[in-house]
Amino acid sequence: MIESLHSPHIARVKALSGSRGKKERRESGSFIAEGLQFVREASKAGSCPEIETLYLTTAGRLKIAADAIDISHIECVDVSDGVMSAMGETVTPQGILGVCRTPSSSIEEMDVTGFSKFAYLYEIQDPGNAGTILRSADATGFSGILTSANSVDIYSPKVVRASAGSLWHIPVYERVELDELVERWPSDCVYALSADGSESLLDIKPEGPSLWIFGNEARGLDDLPMNQKITTVRIPMAGNAESLNLAAAAAMVFFHVTSASD
Repeated sequence: MIESLHSPHIARVKALSGSRGKKERRESGSFIAEGLQFVREASKAGSCPEIETLYLTTAGRLKIAADAIDISHIECVDVSDGVMSAMGETVTPQGILGVCRTPSSSIEEMDVTGFSKFAYLYEIQDPGNAGTILRSADATGFSGILTSANSVDIYSPKVVRASAGSLWHIPVYERVELDELVERWPSDCVYALSADGSESLLDIKPEGPSLWIFGNEARGLDDLPMNQKITTVRIPMAGNAESLNLAAAAAMVFFHVTSASD
């Protein structure tokens, strides 16, 4: 069991979440995840990303055993509670932390067929929004998430936590150029959510694979490179709220799109 707070294992984990974490994650192709939920989701057949190393306290091992999760194929390292606290970012660590492999994916690998549904996040900055959107997309059966070059790092600790394990169920394609994506999209079902959208969401029923674009939390679609193939869509609101939180708006869109394609 590792008990020293000077262990190189701590330095390795902290490098992936510290001030230079984004650069380190990109260069190493690794990221960190904490808690029982991510291990549970990662253990399911066909799940990706892969866990490289799993750090466990005694309490953490007991939680995994109680959940009957098979970790025999994973490199496991036992650590003290103090070491786990030094490694993690959560206020009350569960005694479970993993270093995971960032999946390698490109838009050439996307399976865009039939009525598949994808969400594109354009310069989204808030990790809570990004993680919640990913979770909602997973819950409603979306086929994948794409992000622009200037969006939040999907594999940052805060986004991973907010995704609540959904990162292991839905593919993510990062740093995708919108112009290229729209031009190669195989249908005219390309929509951008906007408060001033020309079409009501309630009137939209995609007749093929659809791409849904969500703009920056503060600027919306102001800086979005618009294309004649893109239809702007608004969410009709009967109440007096001026606007919706981005993650809440995305969840409404995902539910409607899923219902409309049933």
